[in-house]
Amino acid sequence: MKVRSWQIAVLAGAAVAGSYAMADVVRSDRKLSALESRLVPASSAPETRLAPQNREGNLTPSHPETSLTPSRPQTSLAPAAGPSTILREAEVPPERLERTRELLVELKAAPTPAKAISIDLPADVLFDFDKYELRSDAAPSLDKAAELIKSYPDAPLLVRGHTDGKGTDAYNDQLSERRAQAVAKELEARTGRQAATRGLGRREPVAPNLTSDGKDNPDGRQRNRRVQILIEVAPAKGG
Repeated sequence: MKVRSWQIAVLAGAAVAGSYAMADVVRSDRKLSALESRLVPASSAPETRLAPQNREGNLTPSHPETSLTPSRPQTSLAPAAGPSTILREAEVPPERLERTRELLVELKAAPTPAKAISIDLPADVLFDFDKYELRSDAAPSLDKAAELIKSYPDAPLLVRGHTDGKGTDAYNDQLSERRAQAVAKELEARTGRQAATRGLGRREPVAPNLTSDGKDNPDGRQRNRRVQILIEVAPAKGG
């Protein structure tokens, strides 16, 4: 006896159902290919549903009003702070790039709004109190500053002296100018390049000279006594 494919399917279905009782077999000459086929979920199968995965991430749209998840905080991307943002790599000889990055960190260099590289050397490290002659132990700081300057061979240099808030403007202006000149002279000896100088006295403090109740602020005054070295942006070369 020939067994057709649909008969095998009936037998298999009965076995899966756990019953081996044979139902009446009805023979037919119709081909299975002529029958309509449909896929339907099994009644015992769990419900399946597709939905967006709610996973917190680091990046969200910068405009929450246009976001599908407005409850998430606004996030924006910005250049990382640090030497990479002030390196001015195009001006640095390739063989000096790595050392230049190290020096920017060691000297705590910072960019100015005009994109100059600014280095603040504490006056208390360079000079004795109320003096403008450089101390012998000032050499290491000046050596590092000179080495960084060599990485920018075409950049103009400016040295600016600053004092704390004690004393008269006339006295502080003169002291800060002489200190700036002393540093510029040492940098020229190390690099062969001249720097412009300027004495600003107490006019550009970076910290309060007095506390909120009007008392003397020694820590603030110490921060204000400094010599600032600016490696300025080289002027564009004409064509």
